[in-house]
Amino acid sequence: MPDEPPPTPLVVLVPNADGARALAADPLIQAVQYDVGRKPGPEHLAARAIVVGYGRADETAAVMAGLPLLELVQTLNAGFEQWLGRVPAGVAISNARGAHGRSTAEWVVAVLLAHLRDLVAFAATQAEGRWDARFVGTLDGARVAVLGAGDIAGHVRAMLEPFNATVTLVGRTARDGVVDMEGYRRIHGEQDVIVLALPVSDDTARMADREFLATMKDGAILVNAGRGVLVDTDALIAATAAGRIHALVDVTDPEPLPAGHPMWSAPGITITPHVAGATAGIWDRAWQVAVAQLGAYARGERPDNLVVERS
Repeated sequence: MPDEPPPTPLVVLVPNADGARALAADPLIQAVQYDVGRKPGPEHLAARAIVVGYGRADETAAVMAGLPLLELVQTLNAGFEQWLGRVPAGVAISNARGAHGRSTAEWVVAVLLAHLRDLVAFAATQAEGRWDARFVGTLDGARVAVLGAGDIAGHVRAMLEPFNATVTLVGRTARDGVVDMEGYRRIHGEQDVIVLALPVSDDTARMADREFLATMKDGAILVNAGRGVLVDTDALIAATAAGRIHALVDVTDPEPLPAGHPMWSAPGITITPHVAGATAGIWDRAWQVAVAQLGAYARGERPDNLVVERS
């Protein structure tokens, strides 16, 4: 009986040399580099998958449109909403869930501790050469709700519970360790901290609206580690200006936040410029996830991180 011919490798377009190196070890994958903004050449036309970053979505979508065999888009980010409506019809999307959850959760803990322990104010009094000893807040005993039950949320719970915080995860469906939105509404007004770690959808866009903010507990903290459009910006500015709640946000709407926007100077809002996941090794972690997802697809398996199915 003749030997079986070797399987045809999965041709995957990658945006940089890091991607080519990351995929080189898998014999079932042939990585081909592409340039965003350039029309695909003959060497790209056999691609059945493409790896994409976060930015330049319209230019990258134009590259995808020129790939007749495209079946799968693999992102290097957990968020994928910018590709909805841009990916050609019938093409699946797999994200980088698992790559950035720990570093994003670390940011949540960092900004909460900095706020509760008033570290910015103590830095200011140090600069003034003034000793200002006083009591501050704590995570000990805090009630924290995380809207979202995925990678980020799991890491947030694991990091906050050692501080003796009570952490509730909120998902679409109730299950062991997770309550649904109906269950969450019953405890919403009791939470000391509410963390937003949700993907963007019709159901979640601007969910933190005027009513949501008005029914938060006095002195509560809203932490947005998801996407800016989860929050109604005007409502947030009004709610924090009233001095009843505080907000710690890594993402804004609009984003980037333009110079002169009232959110920059709004009292009660602390802003970081979408850097929660931006830590050393970020791209190594993202490529590790991408390699696993693409390797599964090359073997004819369903990638674990598939968020949009082929149709």
